[in-house]
Amino acid sequence: MSNLALHRVQSSDHQVVVGRYCLAELAEILAEAAYADAKLFILCDGNTLEHCFPVFAEKVPPARRAELIEVAEGEESKSIEVCEQIWSALGELGADRSSVLINLGGGVVTDLGGFIAGTFKRGIRFFNVPTSLLAQVDASAGGKTGINLGHVKNQVGLFNNPEGVFADPAFIETLPRKELMSGFAEVIKHALIYSPGYWREVKALDLHEPEALDPLILRSIQIKNEITLSDPFEQGRRKILNFGHTVGHALESLSLEGDAKSLLHGEAIAAGMVCEAYISRKFGLIDQAALEEITDFILGLYPRVPVETLSHHRLIELMRHDKKNANDRFNFALLADIGDAVYNREVSADVVIESLNYYSRRV
Repeated sequence: MSNLALHRVQSSDHQVVVGRYCLAELAEILAEAAYADAKLFILCDGNTLEHCFPVFAEKVPPARRAELIEVAEGEESKSIEVCEQIWSALGELGADRSSVLINLGGGVVTDLGGFIAGTFKRGIRFFNVPTSLLAQVDASAGGKTGINLGHVKNQVGLFNNPEGVFADPAFIETLPRKELMSGFAEVIKHALIYSPGYWREVKALDLHEPEALDPLILRSIQIKNEITLSDPFEQGRRKILNFGHTVGHALESLSLEGDAKSLLHGEAIAAGMVCEAYISRKFGLIDQAALEEITDFILGLYPRVPVETLSHHRLIELMRHDKKNANDRFNFALLADIGDAVYNREVSADVVIESLNYYSRRV
């Protein structure tokens, strides 16, 4: 993808605009009559306020008149308590139903902000400006918003589409390496569930080259958008996007319960993909060579998450909260092959524990 190029991905009722000059288009939209007189609010966290907002305000002049609402960095901000604080702030600052919220940040900010926009005064307009790789390739398309209930991921939420999404890959260059790799786990997932050719591209990528990710950001957005358009409310095929997430979300939730620093989303999902690739092999869906190829690639990129035997029972409990489950049974998205996935496969707790042991002990 050329630095000068703008690419548009048409979602259900809005566009995802991708490119290093996409924010100029957002500036033009906010200057239009439909938005020019609206009260403008920007939701961000401490990191994006420091590293991204100055660039954003320079490229999007209407942002200079916006009221800023800042939340703390991290998954802990996706809580009902933080929602109450933001709703109160919007009310005190005079937000009304014609107001516009811009979510400037990573996956936490876009998940949280979309939920806030969908519920404040029964719904206000919003734009997403994802600034992390994770948010650009995962939260850019699909309309999912949500918050956590206690330490359990994304238990409360709604489908709520933005007015538009503007993904500028230049923001990715502000990320620490760990955050970059967290987002890259979702790129790996898209390749594994959708395209063997994309898998080969992902494996060959030089992650030290700043602009090498540009075409992969676009490709991942296109993949996710195509899947979500075919199944907007996750009744069928869209469930393949949950590959790696049943185990991964449980690991992420477990880490939020402890005293140690919590796992980043992508770190947990990377571990979950290894486990769920093992389960795919256990079911005879992929062969041993594919399992080893996936395992070696992921373990070569991500530090192994410590999974103690004593935590297995708690992980199983957390998986019972997974939204894909029905009738008290675990429903998994699994790989039918590299580049192909299936969904609604019932998996027993014993097989899940086997997969955790495989992940922990694989040399």
